[in-house]
Amino acid sequence: MNTQTYQETSHTSAQDLTKVGLVAALYVAVTLILSVISFGAIQLRLSEMFNYLAIFHKRYIVAVTLGVVIVNFMSPMWFLDVPVGGIATLLVLILSRALTKNMKNLKLKMAVTAIIFALSMFTVAGQLHLVFGLPFWMTYLTVGLGELLSMSIGGIMIYIVNKKIDLAK
Repeated sequence: MNTQTYQETSHTSAQDLTKVGLVAALYVAVTLILSVISFGAIQLRLSEMFNYLAIFHKRYIVAVTLGVVIVNFMSPMWFLDVPVGGIATLLVLILSRALTKNMKNLKLKMAVTAIIFALSMFTVAGQLHLVFGLPFWMTYLTVGLGELLSMSIGGIMIYIVNKKIDLAK
């Protein structure tokens, strides 16, 4: 391996690592700034908009999962939110990326991703049911609708950002 090839590989890795760290930090910051609406049976976690980044580049699967794990340490249910939320986020990001991989229409990709994430909120409803005895189905409905709303608002924002900045790079 010559020096130039090594430098290009290192530069790319450093850029990827920086992007992962930046997105993870943004996820944490947005969640904490809006913490009053980010946790609980009725939640609007606007930081979920970063889930869309995984359809642009696989590095963001790690970034968003890392952000979720870090911020879930601040959750009232951190002892469940960290492992369950982290694993669920990782799996749903991988699933969303796989299911939308061959879609050409970005709006369709984003709509499918939003629906997948809204449906995945059974994990949050299950945790709230186990810990606080909240009714599962009603909690699933409220958390799922909150996720769908968060993803819809965030989707518009990410769509606009992608018009200005190529998020696939």
